Amino acid sequence: MVEGDSASERVKSRGEVPLWRPAGGQGSCEVFGYDPEKVQRRRRELHVTEGMADLFKVLADDTRLKIVYALCREDELCVCDVATILGITNANASHHLRLLSHMGLAASRREGKMVFYRLQSPHVRHLLQEVLRLYGRGESGGCAE
Repeated sequence: MVEGDSASERVKSRGEVPLWRPAGGQGSCEVFGYDPEKVQRRRRELHVTEGMADLFKVLADDTRLKIVYALCREDELCVCDVATILGITNANASHHLRLLSHMGLAASRREGKMVFYRLQSPHVRHLLQEVLRLYGRGESGGCAE
């Protein structure tokens, strides 16, 4: 590598603040175990996150995230409306909705031959609202309350 040609040096030369720092640079610790009391406190409570990764994996799918967003904007939607909104088949929409239901994110009700879904908890709506705000999209495209 040519000296002065690293990405962080190019960013600095333009007067910008880098969003990341290379490992071993100014953004990493040079000592090990600085505050053992904090480390022990946090280690003891990490078990509270068990099982949460599965929920975030479900939301990490683009199709399911769009479904959750659509359900945030409406009180409830039938499977065929979800399919039409996303441009997918009814079978595909139904599959994703069942996964959301299985994870406790959505609830369903049957009316004749139609199945309607809604968000199971207002916490899901709040989570998505916070993410929309984080990305600066909270005002114009936020979830309905």
